[in-house]
Amino acid sequence: QVQLVESGGGLVQAGGSLRLSCAASGHTFSTYVMGWFRQAPGKEREFVAAISWSVGNTYYANSVKGRFTISRDNAKNTVYLQMNSLKPEDTAVYYCAAGAIATTSPSSSYKYWGQGTQVTVSS
Repeated sequence: QVQLVESGGGLVQAGGSLRLSCAASGHTFSTYVMGWFRQAPGKEREFVAAISWSVGNTYYANSVKGRFTISRDNAKNTVYLQMNSLKPEDTAVYYCAAGAIATTSPSSSYKYWGQGTQVTVSS
């Protein structure tokens, strides 16, 4: 059974930083793209960033480009999202996902999802 477990969310002031982690187990993700999505209250889930597992190509939403960095540790089957210069509009539940075939794939292409971790940025 595939499992994705996020951690690292919390409350931070605007301008601060957080690092989210997503630990994958139950499958070898060497050929899968992994991504981060977020959903704010009353809004649809939106793409944040994605990374290919074997090559390390990355892709970012325009709203986070230059502030967020996605990376992965293949040995630990873990993907990270380093979030700097956080803004109140970054407040959302952040979800890790796996199983897409391209970094530009939509959310519907991801096969596996974590339970989400709350990120709250205060002004």
